[in-house]
Amino acid sequence: MFSVTDAFALGKGKILQHNVPPYALCWANNHIGIGGCDRKFIFYTKEGRLGQQFDYARDDSEKELTTAICSPSGQSVVVGSFDRLRVFDWSPRRNIWEESKMKEIKNLYTITALAWKRDGSRVTCGSLCGSVELFDSALKRAVWNDRWEMTYVGPSQVLIKPLKGGGRGVILKSQYGYEIEDVKFMGKERYLVARTPETLLVGDLSRNLLSEVPWMDNSGNEKFFFENTNCCMIFNAGELSIIEYGNNELLGSVRTEFMNPHLISVRINERRQKGVEDNKKMAYLVDLKTITIIDLMYGVNLGVISHDTKIDWLELNETGHKLLFRDKRQRLQLVDIETKTNTVILNYCSFWVPGSDVVVAQSQTNLCIWYNIDAPERVTMFPIKGDIVDIDRSDNKTEVIVQDSRQEYSYTLDEGLIEFGTAIDDGDLLRAMTFLESLELTPEAEAMWRTLGRLAVDSQQLHIAERCYAALGDVSKAKYLREVIMLAEQVAQKMGHGDGMDFYEVRARMAVFSRQFKDAEAIYLDNNQVDSVIRMYQNMNKWDEALQVAETRRHPELPQLRANYHQWLMATRQEERAGELKEQEGDYIHAVQLYLRSGLPAKAARVTLNTPELANNVGLINAIAQALITAELFEKAGEMYQRVNELEPALDCFRRGSAYPRAVALARSNFPSVVVQLEEEWGDYLVSKREMDAAISHYIEAGKTIKALDAAVHARQWKKAMQIVQAAGGEQDISPYLLKLGNHFAQIGDHATAEKLFMDGGMFKEAIEMYNNAGKWDKAHYIARQHMAPEQVTQMYIHQAQELEESGKFRDAEKLYITVQEPDLAITMYKKQRQYDQMMRLVTEHHPELVNQTHVHLGGELENENNYKEAEKHYVAGGDWKAAVNMWRGLESWEDAFRVAKNSGGNNAAKQVAYLWARTMGGESAVKLLRKLGYLDQCIEYACESLQFDFAFELAKGSPPSKVQEIHYKHAMALEDDGKFPDAEEAFIRAGKPREAVLMYVHNQQWPSAQRVAENYDPDSVPDILVGQARQAFQEQNYSKFESLLLRAGRSEMAIGLYKEANMWQEALRVCREYAPHKLDELQEEYDKNVMKQTGTSTASGDVRMLLEQAAKWEQTDDVAKAIDCYMKINPSMTQDRAIVEKSWMKAAELAIKFLGSTKGPKLAAEMGKRLLEIGANSAAAQVFLGSDKVREAIEALVQASEWQKAKKIAQEMEPSYLKYVEEKYKEFLKTEGQADALASVDVIQGLDMFVQKGQWQKCIETAKQHGPQVLHKYLALYAAHLIKENMPVDALKLYVKHGAPAQSQNYNIYKYITVSMFGQHSLAKPESYKVWSELREFLFDLVGNMNHSAEAGSAVHEVFQTMLFVAHLLAARSAAYSVDQLTMVASKISVSLLRYTELVPADKAFFEAGVDAKKVGWDNLAFVCWNHFLDLVEAIEEGSLDTIDHSDFADTDVPFEIPLPPRANVDAAETERAKEWVLAVSMDQSVEQELPRDERGCYAASLLNPDGSRAPPCVVTGYPVLKNKMEFQYGKVANKDDWNSLVMTAKMTNSVELTDVLRFVGTWAGTGQQGFRL
Repeated sequence: MFSVTDAFALGKGKILQHNVPPYALCWANNHIGIGGCDRKFIFYTKEGRLGQQFDYARDDSEKELTTAICSPSGQSVVVGSFDRLRVFDWSPRRNIWEESKMKEIKNLYTITALAWKRDGSRVTCGSLCGSVELFDSALKRAVWNDRWEMTYVGPSQVLIKPLKGGGRGVILKSQYGYEIEDVKFMGKERYLVARTPETLLVGDLSRNLLSEVPWMDNSGNEKFFFENTNCCMIFNAGELSIIEYGNNELLGSVRTEFMNPHLISVRINERRQKGVEDNKKMAYLVDLKTITIIDLMYGVNLGVISHDTKIDWLELNETGHKLLFRDKRQRLQLVDIETKTNTVILNYCSFWVPGSDVVVAQSQTNLCIWYNIDAPERVTMFPIKGDIVDIDRSDNKTEVIVQDSRQEYSYTLDEGLIEFGTAIDDGDLLRAMTFLESLELTPEAEAMWRTLGRLAVDSQQLHIAERCYAALGDVSKAKYLREVIMLAEQVAQKMGHGDGMDFYEVRARMAVFSRQFKDAEAIYLDNNQVDSVIRMYQNMNKWDEALQVAETRRHPELPQLRANYHQWLMATRQEERAGELKEQEGDYIHAVQLYLRSGLPAKAARVTLNTPELANNVGLINAIAQALITAELFEKAGEMYQRVNELEPALDCFRRGSAYPRAVALARSNFPSVVVQLEEEWGDYLVSKREMDAAISHYIEAGKTIKALDAAVHARQWKKAMQIVQAAGGEQDISPYLLKLGNHFAQIGDHATAEKLFMDGGMFKEAIEMYNNAGKWDKAHYIARQHMAPEQVTQMYIHQAQELEESGKFRDAEKLYITVQEPDLAITMYKKQRQYDQMMRLVTEHHPELVNQTHVHLGGELENENNYKEAEKHYVAGGDWKAAVNMWRGLESWEDAFRVAKNSGGNNAAKQVAYLWARTMGGESAVKLLRKLGYLDQCIEYACESLQFDFAFELAKGSPPSKVQEIHYKHAMALEDDGKFPDAEEAFIRAGKPREAVLMYVHNQQWPSAQRVAENYDPDSVPDILVGQARQAFQEQNYSKFESLLLRAGRSEMAIGLYKEANMWQEALRVCREYAPHKLDELQEEYDKNVMKQTGTSTASGDVRMLLEQAAKWEQTDDVAKAIDCYMKINPSMTQDRAIVEKSWMKAAELAIKFLGSTKGPKLAAEMGKRLLEIGANSAAAQVFLGSDKVREAIEALVQASEWQKAKKIAQEMEPSYLKYVEEKYKEFLKTEGQADALASVDVIQGLDMFVQKGQWQKCIETAKQHGPQVLHKYLALYAAHLIKENMPVDALKLYVKHGAPAQSQNYNIYKYITVSMFGQHSLAKPESYKVWSELREFLFDLVGNMNHSAEAGSAVHEVFQTMLFVAHLLAARSAAYSVDQLTMVASKISVSLLRYTELVPADKAFFEAGVDAKKVGWDNLAFVCWNHFLDLVEAIEEGSLDTIDHSDFADTDVPFEIPLPPRANVDAAETERAKEWVLAVSMDQSVEQELPRDERGCYAASLLNPDGSRAPPCVVTGYPVLKNKMEFQYGKVANKDDWNSLVMTAKMTNSVELTDVLRFVGTWAGTGQQGFRL
């Protein structure tokens, strides 16, 4: 009897109160539906709140609602009333009830009862009159492949019935009430899959097992596999999901990319096992070489199997305890999942026998069978023909099906052996023994007997176990078990009940049998059988355990046991154990002797050293030491010698025993001369042990750079190796190691470091190869060009590109070809690979002029290869689309030809192709085609244009008559052109254009034919014929005929006009007088005007040549005025030759000056000069002006023409007062033209200013340098100011370093700005920046030295620059100290000292760098203070005010409080964040305090301010105060001697160029110290 409590049960009691009696009441989808006499149906929630209301009270025909019922799915409600049925459906999407169309049944009367079929497909209705009605309630129906009918009885319920076979149906229902959207049948229509918006339904139709699991992916990309009859496997987006049929939860979900039934094995309760309720396991591939096995019940990983070869098949056995898998090498392997043992058992293929753990496999032509898979080495083999295809087990018979060609054979397996495994799994050991009894003792059977015996012992079935060991021939175990069985029987007989197995002696003996001695001991002791325990251990020769029990239980015979144990040990020659016992008893002398006798001098030494009374026994110690040396225990021997103060033998033993830590420690205190040698030996020893990492430091201590470097490289300690390389310098050949280091950094992608190493070792080829392998062709090419001949570079890259081409890396090969300027090779490569797009891309880039030609060439090749589409593409791209059209025409592919012509050649080309296409068809087909294409009229036109009139008439059949006449007209025109006038006449007449025939004959002067046609077909054109004849007569000067014909035609005016045109005025007057007297006066007047103008006709025409000839004639006749007039009439509008105009006007001026007198001549000449200026002939104008004594105008003309030399010459010779004017104009010209060099040769200052304006500062400085220091430094200041404005203080500094810094007060602001800007460069706080700091230091040193000899010596500004010099010196010294580890402390002191100069150095930068360097030397307190203050400064910079800064940490120090606030942060955000994180972390550390370090004065250690108010001098090395132990210099400077000596010694030891330079400067600046110093 069970009692179950529903945790989700609804509360009991009153839920709601309805206002009328509830005639109709139902429970549906967590709602209560109520209807009654108020003609309302209301849905309440399960809590009793109003959900929805449907009110029918306004319908007078509606009666009370009498009954209601809910569908089995809970999603539909039917309500009955008088003659009516109403249906309400629940909408899951809208989450409301929706009313369907009402069903009204006349004369049904009041409905009193409703019933719904269990599957929801029918509703039965009973009325008050006793009638029963049956209604179909399906929403819709569908049929799948004429085999399954699907009836949707509700949104979430579908009835599925078979249409064939008579099987039973299935009710498919969503347990969550979701609407079922899609139903599909899969797996040979045995399985179904359905979807809802939130879930997935899967079912086994044959077993009527349905599952619904949550499924949010509705993409429909899933793949379903139904190979396993117990579950469905779904693969989607790399994830495998397992659904067990009948289970509404996902059985499991894993990530795998290998969805193949042969690569996944799922076992779900396929064979019942004793004591196991559910057994659900799966094996699958994680990757091609890794198998994962999981327990689907608990979701735990049972194991991961990694293999060395790709796996192509795997399968679990039915119990899930064994796994078979096969790899690509066709090796069959067996895995025991519990023990994780892996055994290769065979090759080729494998099968599990159904219902057992028997494995069948095939190797070549042999059938291999493992009846006991627990013994994979036991295999039964016999030959077969063919390949195994299946295993069939039925009717207590198991057969292996083998197929050979078209025949199948069966091989029967031993069912007894198979049944053995099944019996074992079922726990029926007796049945298993019975099976084995019937077998011969083969290796397979022997393994089964052993397995059965083990299981029988575990299950205490001792008779079966005895029989198993007897069958195996293990007499001792069988006899032992027989004794235990007899003991158990005796106990059972004595006690009268049970089987005696619970008796303590039986249980203890079985524990001994299983070698569980502690369990046996516990059993005996629980029953107070101490002697039995001791006897058990003695029998097993376990004396230690026996003595322990005796001691624990205080056994009275304990001494005798110990004596017996010692006697037994000596008898069995176990002197070591005997010595241990003596040692435990405190008999140390005998223990040492026993240890020595047993060849264990180390234990003897241990006892001696730990025993004070033996430690001073020199003889004993020497004896032990000799034994240790004999046993090659040299370290222990050395320790013994060291104990008796024999140091040399001790050192020798330590060395022989490779105990180098002790040897070095001994040598440091007693033999210092051999320490270096020992360090080297220690390193060699570590290398021999492959402990390369540890050997590095010992080689460094020994000064063996090469060995240290070799060890670092072999230990892959690349950073250490780099440090050793940097320290080694160029003294030794380390190129092999540079190669290894370079290769390493190349492999990890640090190409810059690798390049430096390769180049330092002269291995430029390796550097080139590295960049080539990395695809950085540009860098590789740059190095190659520097170190190889151009032809070698080209040859190398071409060879490499060819290799890349052979390996298919065409893009990389292309880059190489392009790099060596061989694009043609890349083009050839792509052509050879038929990658024409890439080929054309390169042709376009490198040979644009050959693009079209190449496209056409490719088109031809592709056409020859029958690749017509690609050929068309290239023809069109090459602009030769006609070739593509011709290609398609040749192939009679007119559609393609038409398409290409229309797309590429336009409408006209398409028309031509359509025309040719129609020509090939002819007749009515051609007309239909052209009409379809819309080119009929155009093709008719084209046929006419191409004189193919027969085809044109053929196309025009069915066209309007006007179209035919048009063709006749064009035909006539063509015949006329061919001279076939009669045919043309006929065509013109057919075209309805006889006038054209008349004009044809008139044009060809065939007047009779023209007259004939005109008279017959076009009488109106007869006068035109007469006019035409008259024109011909006039041309033939047959004037009488001419007049006669025109008069016949009535065209007398035409005769007059022709006579006028021929200048035959008398004939014109005569004809006018006779035939047009009304126009006689007008003609007479025209004649008179013409006669009067006849003499001036040539001049009025504007002919220049005529004017020149006329002027020449006037000159010859001395009529100069008229000649001048002719020359002046010539102007540029008459001719484009300016030289003629210029020459004419100069001639006019010349004649005017010569012949027109002193008044009129110069005036006219000046007029000509102005004209010449207007046309740009300035030189000619100047000559004219000079000829007329107008010097200023002449000079002005030359100035305008920029002919400065001529202008200057004229001014000097003829009017010196204008010379200055010319020079000013010349300067203006040079300024305008930007010719600064020429301007400088004339006016230095203006030339330099022009250089400045153009930004040519270098030219400006070089030019100014040539004109003295005053000019030079003026423009140096301007250049420096420009560089400062551009935020380039370093360049401004280099300017003054190069040219010097004079003590000029106007430059002091520039000097200050440069210095302060340099102090603010946080990026220069590194060893590589020493050169910049040294230049700033030398610049300030030069400036201070110049000021010492100036009036500002000793002034405030002088002191400021001296302070700046000291700060620059400290920064340079710090940069030099950064480069060597020995001066880290010095660098840190300098950074701390710079805090007192935050009026010059940006405060945030100074405090940040001080904190960084303080951390390096472990000054965490100071670092905390500095970085804390730095963070305050950062906030102040952001706020723009120092008011919130707390200076209490630096009270009573010389760190200034009033400092300039930097306009912006000088430390980047990443470093600021790092400092903030450190400060926050350290603030939680109790060991770090926010206080400054103090010295013996009790003051801040870096402060120059003494307690009495005096100031200590700063150290020239660190800036720290010098208190005692000082080093004094000649010029009053001092240094702390320790810091000075550290600087000098480090410079000597490291040969650092930077440190040497620092010492040189100190010697120059401060003077040599009292003791001097040398490097």
